Amino acid sequence: MSEAFQPAPNPSIAQTQAPRIEGRGHVLVIGNEKGGSGKSTTALHIAVSLMRDGARVATLDLDARQGTLSRYIENRAAYARKKGVDLPMPLHAAVMISTLNDRREAEADERGRLAAALEPAVGAADFVIVDTPGSDTHLSRLAHTWADTLLTPLNDSFIDLDLLARVDPDTLKIVRPSIYAEAVWKQRQIRAVEGGRPVDWIVMRNRLSSLAARNKRDMGNVIEALAKRIGFRVAAGLSERVIYKELFLSGLTLLDLKRGGSGPSLTLSHVAARQEVRDLVASLNLPVAAPAPAGVPATETTMPALPPAG
Repeated sequence: MSEAFQPAPNPSIAQTQAPRIEGRGHVLVIGNEKGGSGKSTTALHIAVSLMRDGARVATLDLDARQGTLSRYIENRAAYARKKGVDLPMPLHAAVMISTLNDRREAEADERGRLAAALEPAVGAADFVIVDTPGSDTHLSRLAHTWADTLLTPLNDSFIDLDLLARVDPDTLKIVRPSIYAEAVWKQRQIRAVEGGRPVDWIVMRNRLSSLAARNKRDMGNVIEALAKRIGFRVAAGLSERVIYKELFLSGLTLLDLKRGGSGPSLTLSHVAARQEVRDLVASLNLPVAAPAPAGVPATETTMPALPPAG
């Protein structure tokens, strides 16, 4: 690790709400180079929470080949049509990777594709949520340089934590930051050089077990120590629940469920899970959404789709 890699000041102290730049949406990038960490599920739940609070939200899917977030939103639109219900829908676009053979040309092409999707989104929405692939790609690295807030879902496992840090198996001391932490640091540097605001990086402990297991305690201790070393905040994420998998086919989130309504019935467990989503959104310390335009109700969040980028 380079000597230039230094922790941000007071990383354990939650930031106050970031100031809003007039006429520009706040960009929330959900990033982790490991698949299966719950990025797409987290992305849509945050989007729906913000829309139900009256914000205008755009979503971008940078993992267009797999397209989990895009499919989730397609399922949501299909469910709304089939059931005749009004569901808040984000403005959405998928960004395809370049098919050009030359590396430099391909990277320039992808930079243009991302800008073509992001620029209209940040101009039309209060929040832009970017779902990145579960691997290291040029598109993902570019997206990280746009982030005002970076949210990294992390399964509560030392296998997943290995992307952030090498840990001594005997002492559980941090040996050094790992590949994803280094990549985030580099993207932070690029953003600083380009005059961007500091990135608020949050690591979300996802799929937490309800049991007070030793692994859960050890993970918490190591993550808190790592947060102080490399400069991120820690937030509780979403517990391991089957309901998240079930809701995907209908495109629903826990925030859409109602007692006695169509779709999955709302149980006490779901109520607790829904509170987890609200707590997560609150912990992000996002700026207050801009007032709705004159004549448009604050609850009117359904937006037309963005044209596909590439």
